[in-house]
Amino acid sequence: MKRVVVGLSGGVDSSVAAYLLKEQGYEVIGLFMKNWHDDTVTISNECPWLEDSNDALMVAEKLGIPYQTVDLSEQYKEKIVDYMFKEYENGRTPNPDVLCNREIKFDVFMKIALELGADYVATGHYCRKAEEEVVLEDGTTQTVYKLMAGVDPSKDQSYFLCQLSQEQLAKALFPIGELYKSKVREIAAEADLITAEKKDSQGLCFIGKVRLPEFLQQQLKPKDGFIYEIPKEAGIFSASEAQSYANLEEELHAEAKAFQYSPEMGKKVGDHYGAHYFTTGQRKGLNVGGTAEPLFVIATDVANNIIYTGQGNQHPGLFHKTLFVQEHEIHWIREDLELQPGETMQIKARIRYRQPLQEATLYKMNSGMYVRFDELQSAITEGQFVSWHIGEELIGSGVIAKVV
Repeated sequence: MKRVVVGLSGGVDSSVAAYLLKEQGYEVIGLFMKNWHDDTVTISNECPWLEDSNDALMVAEKLGIPYQTVDLSEQYKEKIVDYMFKEYENGRTPNPDVLCNREIKFDVFMKIALELGADYVATGHYCRKAEEEVVLEDGTTQTVYKLMAGVDPSKDQSYFLCQLSQEQLAKALFPIGELYKSKVREIAAEADLITAEKKDSQGLCFIGKVRLPEFLQQQLKPKDGFIYEIPKEAGIFSASEAQSYANLEEELHAEAKAFQYSPEMGKKVGDHYGAHYFTTGQRKGLNVGGTAEPLFVIATDVANNIIYTGQGNQHPGLFHKTLFVQEHEIHWIREDLELQPGETMQIKARIRYRQPLQEATLYKMNSGMYVRFDELQSAITEGQFVSWHIGEELIGSGVIAKVV
């Protein structure tokens, strides 16, 4: 009998994942990850870890499976929280959920599970895994593991797993990937699981709902600065249109290049308490009124502690057609499909969770990867992940870099 360790989070998805695996005849062990000790920055009663661990324990008892808690808070602080602080300090916007899956659930946690004699690790993610025998150039065959979108389009979570490797996927199971959320709740109710009606947590991976400014202020000190508004008609937005380029790479570089603003281009419209707390595309938290349309952050200058804004969600400062991923931050789940310098690939891509897939082309260069979209994209954000897909399969991803 194959042994599976399930990451029980105390939510309905992982509860049903454990239930389904037990029904399928696996030997199931439930493991709860405690990743956080500091309750001062979590919003009261929103996913406190103690309640979650109790719910996970009750689910395990109901299913008659062994259960234990593992404290990974030290590794979580080092690999996720410290990284987040560093990224925000440098003016980038990280995605802790993607990192949590790569560094914690499918690395630290997976190693613990394998030490317990597990054949697989299972989670309550809405995605699927497939296998395919691929013939390599030398004529040999190799089993390739594919990360597929979840069947429920409104819940597909494959994006959060975009940094997994073949080794990690080989040992992973996603029991609810074929189901719609409504069906998962139905199964939980029929099995009389305590989590059947429990609300989904919206917070950081296994921390809970966090007040992000307060969370960041633990380490990043507030710093007063100015907010400037850049008009839509500013010359910077038309300057590049008439240019000609020596080659394709030069053209792609120009398309991906961040607009370089200065205070003289606009007018001062307000004050802020730290450019490192803000991100491109952000509308809330600026506390500036009196404009015809809402203000959106179009850029942050952390070095000079300045926030640049523009009116309305169609402001030209929000839009780019191309983004860049540095060579060392390109990640292929499907290593057999990896592009070599000079090669291109038609794909679909997304730059944030839940964004509908966009038509795009990958251009591999010696310096890294350009992703050129068929249509302009709003708020391409440095530090976030871009994922690329063929059909329902997520084949690779990378961290969006700033091009200057």
